[in-house]
Amino acid sequence: MSLTCFELTDQKKQLTLEEALEALLSSANQTTPCIQLPLNKAAGFTLAETVIAPINVPQNTNSAMDGYAFNSQDLGKFLTWKIVGECLAGKGFDKPIKAGEAVYIATGATLPKGVDTVVMIEQCVVEGKEVSFTNTDTIQAGSNIRQAGEDIQEGQSLLTTGTRLGAVQLGLLASLGVAQVKVHQPLKVAIFSTGDEVTAPGESLPANGIYDANRFTLLGMLQALGCEVTDLGILPDSLTEVTSALKSASQNHQLVLTSGGVSVGDADFVKQALQALGETRLWRLALRPGRPFAFGHLGKNSSGQTCLFAGLPGNPVATLVTVMLLIQPLIRQLQGEGKSQAAIWPALAEASFYSRVGRSDFHRGIYSFTASGQLQVRTTGSQGSGILTSAHQGNCLIRIPDDKAEIPAGKVVAIYPFHEWLPSYQGASQ
Repeated sequence: MSLTCFELTDQKKQLTLEEALEALLSSANQTTPCIQLPLNKAAGFTLAETVIAPINVPQNTNSAMDGYAFNSQDLGKFLTWKIVGECLAGKGFDKPIKAGEAVYIATGATLPKGVDTVVMIEQCVVEGKEVSFTNTDTIQAGSNIRQAGEDIQEGQSLLTTGTRLGAVQLGLLASLGVAQVKVHQPLKVAIFSTGDEVTAPGESLPANGIYDANRFTLLGMLQALGCEVTDLGILPDSLTEVTSALKSASQNHQLVLTSGGVSVGDADFVKQALQALGETRLWRLALRPGRPFAFGHLGKNSSGQTCLFAGLPGNPVATLVTVMLLIQPLIRQLQGEGKSQAAIWPALAEASFYSRVGRSDFHRGIYSFTASGQLQVRTTGSQGSGILTSAHQGNCLIRIPDDKAEIPAGKVVAIYPFHEWLPSYQGASQ
């Protein structure tokens, strides 16, 4: 694969978020392979086919209530109706209903011939073999009836290619009698952290060490996106070991992600390894947090697919933000969801926000609604790229765009709600 789209960009220039995202998505031209899965195994997968409804749902016109079915033309002609039988769900009632007759009907039972209205059981008075209704003045023809095809019509395009299957979608497919679906396989992603100072949780923390938060942030986000993740742990600052790990990972994955090792420091070996193994463009993004970022590829994997690579920043919030804004759309497209963007909302700034012209600043924020229903937003406090609690306490990102040094209080600002943008988001603790 050639990343010629990057060659149009001056590498000394800091790319905007939109430029970087366009370049990433233009490289995602190989979606994951397709497989057939039984419906009970398909949750979280992305459809690789359009599903056309083979039947009506409901299949037959049926009762929406337990009650008595009769012909509405009898209204005004009779005070009581002769009960001629019962119509149960799954069994039905084969005899036609005549004038002055009614049949007990259960919820979901197919409507017998000769009737068009159901009166709920609570409004019926049964005396022996006859039934009367307590609300004849308010009964309308067709009451409490579900028409055939009312929910889904035969031949209707129900679910399209690229739909991620959740609980509702699985229920819809089951209602059509669909037992198997064609879906995209999960994206195979390898992750590792780099740096002599990085220590795995559970190990003794050296005097100059830090615990590895980024790998676990990545694990949570990738698993929520339905990826098949290989955790390669922590690699030391060694060009030989980093190069070997990237080369090995590229053989069995379609995407490799690292955190750390992509800035301009002497010990940042990731970009050197990339240059030796594949093709890369080291980007300086006009983004805060998240300025150091590398993207490229590691050649072909063992299945003949291009193995893409992204080197993420080392600071925890910068890793979180770049995955939300850049890597997540890339993964969704590679897994067959196509180009789509989560919601961005306008909100009023509760206080002034400051940035630097020429970059997009993403503050962590908390949105809320005023008593009148106006959406407003404030920051979570300190906004350093190493302060992961700023994301834990927030429920959105606040964007101060490239051409603004300030968003004054009371002005509109764009926010990126976590429930839309952050996979595995569980809600803010406030």
